[in-house]
Amino acid sequence: MKKQLLSLLLLLISLNSFGQLDLTKVAEEIVAEGKYLYQLEMAAWSGTDIFNKSFKEPRRIGGYFSFMDKNRPKCLFFSKGEKPRVLGVVSFGDISIIETATIDFKERDFKKFEKELYTIRAKAFEEIQQDTLFKAYNNTSLNLIPTNKDGEKIVYALTAPKVTGVVLFGNDYLMVFDKDNNLVEKEKLHRNLIPVKFDDEKEAVASVHSHAIGTNEFITPTDICTLMLYAKFAGWKQHIVMSQNYVSIWDCVNQSLVIKTREDFEKDEQLL
Repeated sequence: MKKQLLSLLLLLISLNSFGQLDLTKVAEEIVAEGKYLYQLEMAAWSGTDIFNKSFKEPRRIGGYFSFMDKNRPKCLFFSKGEKPRVLGVVSFGDISIIETATIDFKERDFKKFEKELYTIRAKAFEEIQQDTLFKAYNNTSLNLIPTNKDGEKIVYALTAPKVTGVVLFGNDYLMVFDKDNNLVEKEKLHRNLIPVKFDDEKEAVASVHSHAIGTNEFITPTDICTLMLYAKFAGWKQHIVMSQNYVSIWDCVNQSLVIKTREDFEKDEQLL
């Protein structure tokens, strides 16, 4: 079966070609996907809070998912049952400004692209229930993010904490679907779950986690998304991801990424 994963998520290129990589280009692609996922997760975070406070029939809600509509983040809520319908949509002008949100409570059928996102999300959920590739941990939830960009249908699964004082990296997955919404590929992005604890009453300028051999050599888009969601609560200014051959340095304040070879990083450290 031909692999259809996004190129930026297949940056585990042969060790023989490491020297040929444009690390600036690699960083740009990872950041772009990470920020895209962040907007979808923020739309889900804020959208569920807004919708649940206003919707008068919460027992009818079967689930939700977020998506981008002409660069506007939206969070759609659908009903329970074998033939779910749209219950409402929360739309954002600027995801960082909650006051820009508007709610459309009009109940209706799914639009075509919405139905496709719903379908791959539902199939991803079924796959998680039956495949031992997907792990569950106490005090966590596995959040599903269906996407459809440029004809590539992918569902990300990110592990989120149900307790405060910890940021979770890893135990994240992606599932790729074909044009007929059939699952054709699934990938575990990290080999394990990596909890990084923090104390919001103490200043911690930087944090770090490592990617074991067999995990992506670079910081992942899901790592970027997680950092954009949680770094502000932890008070981190910088986060470093170490791998066998590379070091990814994420600036939490300016939301920018630099990737260096492990050799260059260690040389720079010796000069400090």
